[in-house]
Amino acid sequence: MKYTRVVCVLSGGGAKAAAHVGAIKALVEHGLAPGHFVGTSMGAIIGAMFASGLSYEAAVQRITGLARRDVAQLAAGAVLGPLGRSILKEQPLRETIARLVPARRFDELTVPLTVTTVDLATSELALFGAGGRWDVPLHDALYASSALSVYYPAAVIDGRAYADGGLRAVLPLDAAALLDADLVVAVYAGPQVSQEQQGRPGPHGLLAAHDTAMRIMMAVQAEDAIARWKPSIPLLLIRPQVGAHATFKVGDALKYVEEGYRAASKALAVWQGF
Repeated sequence: MKYTRVVCVLSGGGAKAAAHVGAIKALVEHGLAPGHFVGTSMGAIIGAMFASGLSYEAAVQRITGLARRDVAQLAAGAVLGPLGRSILKEQPLRETIARLVPARRFDELTVPLTVTTVDLATSELALFGAGGRWDVPLHDALYASSALSVYYPAAVIDGRAYADGGLRAVLPLDAAALLDADLVVAVYAGPQVSQEQQGRPGPHGLLAAHDTAMRIMMAVQAEDAIARWKPSIPLLLIRPQVGAHATFKVGDALKYVEEGYRAASKALAVWQGF
């Protein structure tokens, strides 16, 4: 069967979401170039890079050119602990988004993009771009989708505060279900339930406890979204083996890109019966 309306769903996952770049390359090689991207957090940023018209080579060059300080610089108030606004500065991440994504507005994109975030006043999932608000600057929407609570300050847009879309939809399949697709390809680079069941002792402290709680919540949330997928639209799920505890390991981006390509190529070969 020839699919003409391919929706590509890209999860959150921090630096591990670089795997999406390799997965998209494999999709294109197999004749399944995405006609719509739906993304959360770093997955939304990767989607925006390709929706802006970047080639695979250009995307790899940009994503592998990042250093940890481009996304993680301690905020002045971090020493205040629970009383601080956030652990990390907002501006470096905003500047990195601007470096990665050439388009500035949703109407400049060559492929439709839906960005998910969470309205902190209502706890509801909010959509920007296709299927949601188009009037928000693209980079503001991408920052909002990536503003993981505790680490980054919330994004304030028109007087409302928004945070990381992964709080409600680390793998935003529900948003994709609203679209007119004949195939949905979902690439999941976020935490997985199996990783949380290994029982290995990890770091201690309040931040480590927060991270563990977030990983468990997101892993269970993703599995629930997959289990609830409606069978009327085929779903191809790709799970790159990117490990855990790597939110800010941007130095490993090329490794994640290569794993995304490997995992997608393998899943596509099985899907297409090769």
